[in-house]
Amino acid sequence: MSLSSGRQGSQSAPAAGEPAPRRLTLVLVDDHTILREGLRSLLELQPDLQVVGEASAFEEALERVRELQPDVVLTDIGLPGRSGLLLVRELRQVSPATRIILLTAHASEEYIRAGLDAQADGYVLKDSGHTELFSAIRAVANGQHFLCKAVASQVLASYARAGTGAAPRDPLQTVTSRERQVLTRIASGQSNKEVARALDLSVKTIEKHRANLMRKLSLHNAADITRFALLHHMVGPEGERPGSPGGEARGQRAEDA
Repeated sequence: MSLSSGRQGSQSAPAAGEPAPRRLTLVLVDDHTILREGLRSLLELQPDLQVVGEASAFEEALERVRELQPDVVLTDIGLPGRSGLLLVRELRQVSPATRIILLTAHASEEYIRAGLDAQADGYVLKDSGHTELFSAIRAVANGQHFLCKAVASQVLASYARAGTGAAPRDPLQTVTSRERQVLTRIASGQSNKEVARALDLSVKTIEKHRANLMRKLSLHNAADITRFALLHHMVGPEGERPGSPGGEARGQRAEDA
């Protein structure tokens, strides 16, 4: 769904004798090689689209975009090391004219809101049809914003709730303060053993808190925990570790019982 015009489908080839239109240059950012290769093959079937670069991680993406200054970047949110949401902000600095589409599997309201807050120009789910993706690329390159149908429905539903006074659900409401401490430290790169030492608890207790918070927040691994913490501003972009290793642990033993 384009926020300012109708849909744009496949681009037809120029008539005989007409000059070919300038092709939109694209950079693809995703840590899955097979996905990038498939996406490149699909996009380059379009006469007006040209993939000029690829990257699999945050720093590599910054370097490619700084060098190539593409028209459009397609990036996932989940990247090794640092979030694609942070990448959007960094790309604004190195290539201000480049338009950015988040192409991701994350369909939850929290991720969509964070993507829009990061000032992405488009948000498209990976299970969208290829025509919708082509439309997104052309729309953002034309100065518009684009949400795929499923995301647009979520945004409209969120506005409807706001209109009736119903606040969006905060996923952290179900997480205890101790679980938040564990989450933050894991997101900052600490192991279970390091967290246990810092909070003056047993490793078994930390494992229990970790399992509980992952179940409550539908997280599956440490990378998910890190992305969640970044998304909710619980750690800084460099994954700074919380200060005062043992100070916050005192006085909370009752909650761990």
